[in-house]
Amino acid sequence: MKRSNSSSRAASAADQAIVQAVRVVPLTEPGPRRRFQSLLRQHHYLGGLKAVGEQMYYVAVDAQGRWLALLLFSAAARHLKHRDHWIGWSRAQRDRRLALVVNNSRFLILPHARIPNLGSRVLRLALDRLSADWQARYGHPVLVVETFVDPEQFSGTVYTAQGWQELGLTDGWGRCRRDYYVAHDRPKRLFVREIVRHARRRLQAEPLKPALAAVEKKAGGRCYHKCGQIQALTEHFKALPEYRGRVESYPVWSLVTLLLLAFLCDAPRGQKDLAKLARRLTQHQRRALGIRPNAQGRFPAPSQSTFSRLLSGLDARRLNQVLLDIQTQVRGAPPPGELIAVDGKEPRHGPGESLLTAVSVPSQYYLGSARVDTKTNEIPVARALFGELERVGRTVALDALHTQDQTARELVLEHGAHYLLTVKNNQPPLRQNIEKKVPVPPTGFSPSEPDAHPGAERRQEQGRGGKPDAGEPPRRGGGGGLSLRRPSGAPDAAAKRTPGRNRRPHHRSGTGGAGGPGLAPGQP
Repeated sequence: MKRSNSSSRAASAADQAIVQAVRVVPLTEPGPRRRFQSLLRQHHYLGGLKAVGEQMYYVAVDAQGRWLALLLFSAAARHLKHRDHWIGWSRAQRDRRLALVVNNSRFLILPHARIPNLGSRVLRLALDRLSADWQARYGHPVLVVETFVDPEQFSGTVYTAQGWQELGLTDGWGRCRRDYYVAHDRPKRLFVREIVRHARRRLQAEPLKPALAAVEKKAGGRCYHKCGQIQALTEHFKALPEYRGRVESYPVWSLVTLLLLAFLCDAPRGQKDLAKLARRLTQHQRRALGIRPNAQGRFPAPSQSTFSRLLSGLDARRLNQVLLDIQTQVRGAPPPGELIAVDGKEPRHGPGESLLTAVSVPSQYYLGSARVDTKTNEIPVARALFGELERVGRTVALDALHTQDQTARELVLEHGAHYLLTVKNNQPPLRQNIEKKVPVPPTGFSPSEPDAHPGAERRQEQGRGGKPDAGEPPRRGGGGGLSLRRPSGAPDAAAKRTPGRNRRPHHRSGTGGAGGPGLAPGQP
């Protein structure tokens, strides 16, 4: 509150009645908010405030509904060393969790309501409901509130009376643009307060409690790489061919480097998410990426549509080879004896092609990938992908969709590999033969739960060799998977293979039990 003689006078009985009857209510409609801003412009020494992002407007009213005081809470300051030290969080935690801290950016007692103790009473009532109101409006609570007090204008007693803690003076810098600050040479006193018990401990916790985790998910990722590191990454992609006839601001290698940065920062990698990450880069980071300056000399951030065109125009095969080369430089050669896991993924939240990827397990070494066109399925794409992998003497694991005679035969006879295939109820004869010849282990695998995602069912339909036994209950140890290895006997074992039934013409599944060449059980 501003220093004045009225704050030191004794409160009358009428004043006390007003203080006791005062209520604090939020403003949500545009009309009252316009009046709120008009009063700020008239009576607050800083004038009105065009707050952005999450914000709450409050007005204190008396028993007759007359406005007595105004409060505005908005986004917290991004960089405050005293606050960050007081909370005890890391830089990365601050960037992900800053939405849990808010700033009391305006507090005004109207001229006709200069009543002793009114400011403290109004502030307490506002803080009592602030976190719940924020939860109702934005889906998450707030834990800490901060504010700045100009020592030349105010004493700050209204905050200290309510248990706020003063942390010191700011450095006298103000934010001018998204990533640009200017010195204003008027340091402010910084006050903070927990409005939820153990708020600082919660903000330091790793991970956040589930009730707060949505804040981190919404915040997305940030890039902390230095400019020299970013420039070094761009060198890997400069050999990629340009898919556009004319390049204005964003060379293809700079955009692909940004894709890699999103991966390294553990940020979401949809087109909209990439554009959000690009906006959060500093001007120096954008210049290091190779983004070209605009007419104003600034380095713009690529938009969502730019990334959409990039992902559809890239030379996927060349990019795949570049990524493999980078991985070799960073991690060395892939472990030679590890299992190769091949699996396909479909987009959950929109149309698009699925992707078949091969990785080594357990090192998670990326080995290659291939797109699955909508006119085909994973089975022929996987067989083509085998030819690009170092598979001699390795074991390749695939899901039940790929439990096919031809797939197993190609892995063994053409590529010199072993295989690990899954057998489910969609191949009844094969499963029955395995159950007869291979004893159920004493501690079997838990059957997989059905996937709620419809893509999983479509993928199973692609490779279904027979009708599933819908009425058959899951058996202990019978539905998880079976380790199948390359047969070590003579190749004439194929002569006694029993013809399969209800199989697709070109994707036959082995149903001949232990004698089948492609699906022979592992040797004891």
